[in-house]
Amino acid sequence: MRPLLSVRDLSVTFPIIRAGDMPWTTPRLLRAVKGVSFDVEAGQTLGVVGESGCGKSTLARGLIQMVPATGTVMWQGKTDLLSLSPRKMKPYRSEIQMVFQDPLASLNPRMTVGQIIAEPLRTHRSDVSAEERRRRVAQMMERVGLLPQMINRYPHEFSGGQCQRIGIARALIVEPKLLICDEPVSALDVSIQAQVVDLLKELQRDLGLAMIFIAHDLSVVKNISHDVMVLYLGRIMEKAPRRELYAAPQHPYTQALLSAVPVPDPVIERQKKIIPLTDDIPSPMNPPSGCVFRTRCARATTNCAEIIPEPEGGDHKVACLHPGPVRESELA
Repeated sequence: MRPLLSVRDLSVTFPIIRAGDMPWTTPRLLRAVKGVSFDVEAGQTLGVVGESGCGKSTLARGLIQMVPATGTVMWQGKTDLLSLSPRKMKPYRSEIQMVFQDPLASLNPRMTVGQIIAEPLRTHRSDVSAEERRRRVAQMMERVGLLPQMINRYPHEFSGGQCQRIGIARALIVEPKLLICDEPVSALDVSIQAQVVDLLKELQRDLGLAMIFIAHDLSVVKNISHDVMVLYLGRIMEKAPRRELYAAPQHPYTQALLSAVPVPDPVIERQKKIIPLTDDIPSPMNPPSGCVFRTRCARATTNCAEIIPEPEGGDHKVACLHPGPVRESELA
């Protein structure tokens, strides 16, 4: 069975022009995403995790041409989305919708909730009558846990969690096949995060949605994903089925991230050993040679500065010259 979305060698590069550069100066290049490949199956969720600045959101935007990207993004095995002009891409935008990180900033403050949710219908389903649009909007509001009586209210009258439900309703009103969630719960309280994640899982089960769920919180990703992909400076470090990755991570970066996840039991939390990451994340303008993680890795050797490891393996792919279980010497 072919995947719903098949991504091969996706890269996103931005030219950077500094203050004082002359018009003829060759701009420096910021390689935000480099050579990322993965598949997303229908009805499945791919979790994408990593520190801030690792390229998660840029990856999502590159998939749907919100930023220029190279590589191939095959939709249902038939169409390379990156080869399409903006006009030819428009029909596919109703099949791939996005939920953004800041729930309030992603909503137009001058539009009512009903107008916001109905906007994709007016854009992509112009044959739907005004009465039918209103009926569908009311149904969708109820489905995401909002009272239909709120249809004429404005975004500022809602809480952050309710605004994110509005964003989800707007994305789902055109019945997409793939939903890209760009850190949809990072701006919400912990209790509200759980409610939104549970809502997304319920909608996925009922509607057969595929999802790409981006987050920096590994505990949230564990609760919703089928497969998990770990990014660092725009490259894949590790990708595996959720249970396998959390039970037996092989890349030192993944192990360090997992060791930092809080445990709700205070006794276990006090006894837990973490894997410290030395230094700050390097600038993507000047990444390390070889393995981009080597400057913060306790296992780094001379070869790590010379060889760029590619993700290798079957279902469990690791981009590391020295993969394996956590070593005692790495624990704090």
